[in-house]
Amino acid sequence: MKRFLALLLVCVLALTCFVGCKKEEETIVVGYTIYAPMNYLDDNGELIGFDTDLAKAVFENLGYKVIFQEIDWGQKYTDLNADTIDCIWNGFTCNVKDDEDGVERSKKVDFSYNYMENRQVIVVKKSSGITDAAGLNGKMGVAESGSAGETYAKSFEGVNFKGFLKQTECLTEVKASTADFAVVDAQLAKSYVGKGDYADLKIVDSLSSDVEYYAIGFKKGSELTAKVNEQLEKLAEDGTIADLAKKYGVETTVITDFSDQKK
Repeated sequence: MKRFLALLLVCVLALTCFVGCKKEEETIVVGYTIYAPMNYLDDNGELIGFDTDLAKAVFENLGYKVIFQEIDWGQKYTDLNADTIDCIWNGFTCNVKDDEDGVERSKKVDFSYNYMENRQVIVVKKSSGITDAAGLNGKMGVAESGSAGETYAKSFEGVNFKGFLKQTECLTEVKASTADFAVVDAQLAKSYVGKGDYADLKIVDSLSSDVEYYAIGFKKGSELTAKVNEQLEKLAEDGTIADLAKKYGVETTVITDFSDQKK
């Protein structure tokens, strides 16, 4: 009996040590906004999208459990620096200045490799008659607050501007005729404009911006930047990025060769 109790005690102690010494799974918090085809909800309310799936692949390979946190885009830097989120991964344009302070975004965060091309596009009602920059003079433009779209909207002469929390809200404003035009990412526009609730809207192609690039934003000095870049290279080599791009219809703008971005 004593031998049995001693053996039982050893087993209990071993189990306690195993549980206590087992490494707690690390988590990574990804900041995003609802934005098809990058991060959006499917018919079952599950978060999907190119950025969503790529983030899962990258961080799971690095041994992290991924948590997605919806954010107010205008507060993205505050959330990142307050450690509310660990990165900004949501069609984050890296090669622009922020409109409010005119500071390059690359001076505020560390960016990963550029992984996708994008442009800012002007969306109007099909019946608007707007065909060029002169047609925007004196008109009300809307864009997501704190976005590259806001900067681009304000670059046109004589434009009145109002910011909104989400790009989709901007499309709704144009549809409701409470705004004359919206500036949104081309990736989003291709998913919504001319379809369903937004069938009466169109893109004015002649007013599109120069090419922009999406990258993932991290806190200055973060060790995650290099680790994520390494994973992007691996996922490009094994075809994962190309497969996800095809799945979400962004195969013509995705970047899978990072060789010219290595420092």
